[in-house]
Amino acid sequence: MTTRRQFLRSTAPLIVAPSVLGRAGAVAPNSRVRLACIGVGNQGTGNLKNFLADERVEVVAVCDVDAERVAAAVKLAGLRAADGYRDFREVLARDDIDAVMNATPDHWHSNIAVAAARAGKDLYSEKPLAGSITEGRAICQAVEKHGRVLQCGTWRRSGMKVRMACEFVRNGVIGELKEIEIGVVGKFKIRGGFTGLEKPEAVPDHFDYSMWLGPAAERPYTPARCHFNFRWIDEYAPGYITDWGVHFVDVAQWGAGMDDTTPVEVQASNIRRREGLYDAPEDFHLEYRYANGVKLRMFNSEDNSTWGTKFIGTDGWILTENETLKASDINLLRTKLDDGAVRLFESKHHHRNFIDAVLSRGQTAAPAPVAQRSATVCHMGGIAARLGRPLKFDPTAERFDNDDEANAMLIKPMRDPWKLA
Repeated sequence: MTTRRQFLRSTAPLIVAPSVLGRAGAVAPNSRVRLACIGVGNQGTGNLKNFLADERVEVVAVCDVDAERVAAAVKLAGLRAADGYRDFREVLARDDIDAVMNATPDHWHSNIAVAAARAGKDLYSEKPLAGSITEGRAICQAVEKHGRVLQCGTWRRSGMKVRMACEFVRNGVIGELKEIEIGVVGKFKIRGGFTGLEKPEAVPDHFDYSMWLGPAAERPYTPARCHFNFRWIDEYAPGYITDWGVHFVDVAQWGAGMDDTTPVEVQASNIRRREGLYDAPEDFHLEYRYANGVKLRMFNSEDNSTWGTKFIGTDGWILTENETLKASDINLLRTKLDDGAVRLFESKHHHRNFIDAVLSRGQTAAPAPVAQRSATVCHMGGIAARLGRPLKFDPTAERFDNDDEANAMLIKPMRDPWKLA
């Protein structure tokens, strides 16, 4: 008889590569997140590259209504042609996908996000969370009901200097917060040389225009309408009010401690729109008031020194935008917060934070309820700009007070067969 100890001594040692166990900087095979990317244009391709750089992610599918973009993304991700799709529903039907990245135009955000949550997929969803206030709430409900992780693309919450600014404000470094100023880009940065005065033309074979429109109303095709430039068309998005505005409003909400609410009043002035297709507000001045009296102003400017979020208190101000951090007195930024200070959620990389949360079922930097409130502030401004009069808003009911005309704009009509219910 050979004893167990004799057997072990007489055999060669079993050597297992560290990568199999998820050590030595590698990720164990059962810890990889299988990701599909829906919408692989400019922003979508940027997101795709970020996820490809994460060793814990395996991109298994890409999808876009533009076949040329699908082909480019398939090549970038090293996929088979069969893993490139034109219809997101085919992607969501795959049971080998854990999460999806959604970088479609704003009017598509809610339909895809709700369908993805129902299909059991976690979501990295581009900003703003949805194309309307009611659609954003539907995303929050779907994510909660189906137990999904969501990260909104308001990535400034993963910036160190932005977090520092918000912690200074939350801890009273500038005294009592009184006002917030948000400066966004001014003149539309239209791509492709379009003017918005183009005439309709035939739809190219590689482009599924009906699918691009999706829930939006039927409209004549022109390339000036689609891809990046949809954001200048008020039917789809109110220009920079949501495009850049939601980034800076998100920072304002964070620093002011308003993540679970919104302002209660809004009014718009100095509204100027172009003639033709690009009819979103290009010039605007929005004024908000929170229930605690703090005022928020959003305006467009060609002066990039005003871009970002400026917190103004009784003892000074702090301005932050991405890697910028300025103050009325440099000594404000040298303040050392004590051990009992308010500390905010720390994320060093927005895309990696999402994967962290998918694997741990933990927190994301910009979860659905937070992203919903930030987007709502912007949509309130867009509605005020359309109506041209002051509006009162109930943050709990997410409705305007005694205003049927404004409440009719809480959600945009959806073309059959697309609906959220």
